[in-house]
Amino acid sequence: MTTRRRLPAPWRAEKMPGGYVVSDSNDHAIAYIYCRVDEAEAMQAKVLTEDEARRIAANIAKLPEILKRQG
Repeated sequence: MTTRRRLPAPWRAEKMPGGYVVSDSNDHAIAYIYCRVDEAEAMQAKVLTEDEARRIAANIAKLPEILKRQG
């Protein structure tokens, strides 16, 4: 019996208005990470800066690769 992955790799992080989206190879959105471009706005709104959101999205996109190495 062959098991199919529900969210097939590779995952990718892409810029979208107001943040980043992480999608699987079928273009199914896995995660949305919202942010503000201006650091002062981000602090005032208590949300992520664009750099923080980019790094989080990139790390989420790496998860299938990391789990494959561990398994």
